[in-house]
Amino acid sequence: MDKIIRGSDNQSENIRRSEDQIKYTPRHERLWVWQKAHQLRLIIHKICRTIPKDERFRLKDQIERSSNSVADNLAEGNSSYYYNEKTKHFYIARREAAETQNHIRNLEGKLYINVKESHTLIYAYEEVIRGINGLIRRVKQKQDISRSKGSPKL
Repeated sequence: MDKIIRGSDNQSENIRRSEDQIKYTPRHERLWVWQKAHQLRLIIHKICRTIPKDERFRLKDQIERSSNSVADNLAEGNSSYYYNEKTKHFYIARREAAETQNHIRNLEGKLYINVKESHTLIYAYEEVIRGINGLIRRVKQKQDISRSKGSPKL
């Protein structure tokens, strides 16, 4: 125990740091779908740095906002208490993912990214959409279970 307090044993220190990191990681960051959406958001922002200035208020802002909104709504939905609030935010996240796919096609059409990059990103967003569908399904199942418990409706 003394070694952990002093920090002389690197392995013990690393274990303690990783336990603290898990303890203080927000719940939404533990969702694989949020992690994927967050990674895609960072990729989109990196691509947007290469877009010409004249596209700044058109395509660049649109794709950055929609890619941000996917991860943001997943976080908000996951932290919501009520079932309807959860599904509302998950539906918004799914729509924003589809909008981002459309913007990726525009990037490809305007030759800001190549076809391979476009297909990779669009497929990755399809994976996110499938993950969001799973979250929606899970919330609806929990909602059905909670409705079936308790007193019967009059």
